[in-house]
Amino acid sequence: MALLILATLMRTAHVLAGGVWIGGSFVYLVVITPALRLGKAAPEVSARMGALFRRLVNVCMVTLLFSGVYLIFDRLSATTVGVAYLVALGVKIALALAMFTLAVILAQEARRPARRRGRLWRVAPRAILALGVVVFLLGATLTTLFEVGLGVTH
Repeated sequence: MALLILATLMRTAHVLAGGVWIGGSFVYLVVITPALRLGKAAPEVSARMGALFRRLVNVCMVTLLFSGVYLIFDRLSATTVGVAYLVALGVKIALALAMFTLAVILAQEARRPARRRGRLWRVAPRAILALGVVVFLLGATLTTLFEVGLGVTH
């Protein structure tokens, strides 16, 4: 029973952290950034919002790493998974690591003066969002493949 509770808590933490990061990225790109520009917000306001969002993303990344490792071992030890599951899992992990790498690079770029930031500064947030959507899709695919492997039908 304790392992079932732990697995449920880990899945919940994993989905919430991913949702906060990707949902927050969407809101930041589509709502907050344009509003700050239109409202001609002081650079300090934008910088502070960016710093707070980076802190939140860092918490999400740590949560995703720990819960993700747990979930990998939990699923792979629970039953025999097929090749499709392993391929989808490998792609999900690779894309998630790409997201983490881009987030770390963005955090480093944020420390540079605005005039010295490269093209990646503008492109990476959209890339993280796009990768995040694909990672979510792969997560749903993994759940479906796992359930199929268990013989669960809908």
